Amino acid sequence: MLAINHLDIRYGKKHLFRDVSAVVHPGDRIGLVGVNGTGKSTLMKIMAEETAADDGVVSSPKFFSVAYLPQETALINSGRTLYEEAEQAFADLLELQHEADRLNEILGSSDGQEHFGELLERQGQIQQMLDSSDIYTVRTQTEKVLFGLGFSRQDLPKPVSSFSGGWIMRLLLAKMLLQAPSLLLLDEPTNHLDLDSLTWLESFLQTLEGALVIISHDRTFLDRTTTQTWELSLGRLTTYKGNYSKYIEDKEERRRIDKASYDNQQAHIRQTMRFVERFRAKSTKARQVQSKLKQLDRLERVELAEEEHSISFSFPPAPHSGRDVLMAESIAKSYDTAQVFDGVDLHLQRGDKVAVVGVNGAGKSTLLKILAGQLRSDRGSIRMGTGVQLTYFGQHQAQELAPDYTVLESLSHVAGDMTMTRMRSLLGAFLFRGEEVDKKVSVLSGGEKSRLALARMIAVPANCMLLDEPTNHLDMLSQEVLQEAMRQYDGTIVVVSHNRYFVDRFVNKVLEIKNGKATLFDGSVDEYIARQERLAQHQTEAPAPISAEADEQTNKDNQLSRKEKRRQEASKRERRRQLAGPWLKKLAEAEKKVENLELRKEKLESRLADPDLYQDTAGWSEVNKEYDDCNRRLDRWMNRWEEAQIKMDEIDSQANGDS
Repeated sequence: MLAINHLDIRYGKKHLFRDVSAVVHPGDRIGLVGVNGTGKSTLMKIMAEETAADDGVVSSPKFFSVAYLPQETALINSGRTLYEEAEQAFADLLELQHEADRLNEILGSSDGQEHFGELLERQGQIQQMLDSSDIYTVRTQTEKVLFGLGFSRQDLPKPVSSFSGGWIMRLLLAKMLLQAPSLLLLDEPTNHLDLDSLTWLESFLQTLEGALVIISHDRTFLDRTTTQTWELSLGRLTTYKGNYSKYIEDKEERRRIDKASYDNQQAHIRQTMRFVERFRAKSTKARQVQSKLKQLDRLERVELAEEEHSISFSFPPAPHSGRDVLMAESIAKSYDTAQVFDGVDLHLQRGDKVAVVGVNGAGKSTLLKILAGQLRSDRGSIRMGTGVQLTYFGQHQAQELAPDYTVLESLSHVAGDMTMTRMRSLLGAFLFRGEEVDKKVSVLSGGEKSRLALARMIAVPANCMLLDEPTNHLDMLSQEVLQEAMRQYDGTIVVVSHNRYFVDRFVNKVLEIKNGKATLFDGSVDEYIARQERLAQHQTEAPAPISAEADEQTNKDNQLSRKEKRRQEASKRERRRQLAGPWLKKLAEAEKKVENLELRKEKLESRLADPDLYQDTAGWSEVNKEYDDCNRRLDRWMNRWEEAQIKMDEIDSQANGDS
């Protein structure tokens, strides 16, 4: 076991830890939680003996081994291939095997005759150690873990230097899993994993024999891999039994009990002080007064943990758009000779909230950039619906922030008429609280800049948001605030995120990017995963033999079923055509008018922006009059378009209900 005894760390006058003690027992599954800045990563580094505390001791038995995976790590320049580097997890065993091979060569030649007995004895010792080890399954184990974490067989002979930082993190994780240490310390291990690798890792960790301590902002991951929770708050460590969801329940109950104890104690103190004040001046009560004061001095005061401030915000109302929001057809993208995807079709409607899933390298971020107009596709077309206002969040926004502005100033430049209270509330949700809003952008960390860029994007009214990993630098509280705002948002969302708990509470569709194709599924991410698991199970089960008669009857039933389905669909289309015909004409006419008037308005605005026009009074008056007339006509046709669109929505709703 590993014991933490009376740890203390100070930064100036601030205590990061104050008398922190805890014990990790064999087989423990611990989730280490707390808001950003409470010292979770620091505590993990102390446990891994990579950082020293000001006071306190971390102790463990002599043969207790610890493996630590930090959030960030340097690239590996070992000159080895991927497989060779992963195989180093068994370095001691491999060295024994190499020694055994050398002894066999020596014993088989005349060079070994002089010390034949000693060499033979050593060979026997080594062979006994190898026979009781996993040396004969090294290849199988190594490949199993590498493939589980997303590497392919084609990756095995590639040099380690050819892999990016995210894949290097996977390689380091693979080595630690293969080492099977007494204690495995994982700091945000899910940041570089796709959905398939994440679910595999959950299953693997559940079978791990050693102890485990995890820092993660992925609530689902913690729930599925931990059975105990350590909370760091205000420099103190509190232990809870159960996973993260159980911890939330127990923490609320403990807070309620502590509040009742605190209120009772405060009532007792007030009552005692009233007695002291009343009889302080009476000599006959002096002994009792002193006794009461001594009781108060000896009283162990109940302290309430500082409660996290309640933060909430909502998105600005989404501007009205047409029912069809975004239509992508036959999108293709390649980099050099490597094809990312080909023939991707996507049709988003108003109110769709879509999670994009797929293995790393499948093209999730690339597709999002193409939809946002940040990247050109090789082939295909993208068309936005009428009235669509799109915003996009990607990592590059953080680098485009003006360094000389404060956090608050940076937000205010895009926040329109948002009040100061709402701006501070929005920044608070993204961990900029109190005086932190006055920090210059130039001194922010990479994570802080990403959070500010996300807050700026959210402040701009839009009806279609494209977000790439929006929760990477958010703590649990901020994730829940953003999650609830997205659940209530009445626009369209497309989000790439490895955080299943976050997206699962508001998405209603899942877009799977796989083998260069895109498939859209209805339902949540959990439902998508369950569907994929059922499919995988079905594919592994051998089909039961079917008689020729049963097969023929099944074909007949399927033909009748398909025929009836086609008849129903045809009837449904005919009903919709009859109802929608006149309104479709009105909608098309209005869309055409709105499009032409918006183009005309842009040209008139360009002319009005020309300083030379103001020298010609008559010319300016004529253009200004035409501009006002264009605006009035645009408003009138926009109202007609909205009326037709609403009617079409009603017709579609009726048609779907009838079917």
